[in-house]
Amino acid sequence: MATSSVRLDQELVEKATIMGKALNRTMPKQIEHWAKIGEMMEDNPDLPYEFVKQAIISKAEKEAGKLEPYDFG
Repeated sequence: MATSSVRLDQELVEKATIMGKALNRTMPKQIEHWAKIGEMMEDNPDLPYEFVKQAIISKAEKEAGKLEPYDFG
């Protein structure tokens, strides 16, 4: 994966550092996370944030092989 250096507002870096620490992410990974969510929200403006969040979690569970079959009854 290619990387690039960018200039960011110090306040954003500080917030990302705090949130990243709370969520066990590095500051760059926290900013990547926010960017991913922002992109998804812009691409899907009618979806609520919680739905997008659960979609990200579901994708991670799938990639980790932790899916369980759902019985529709």
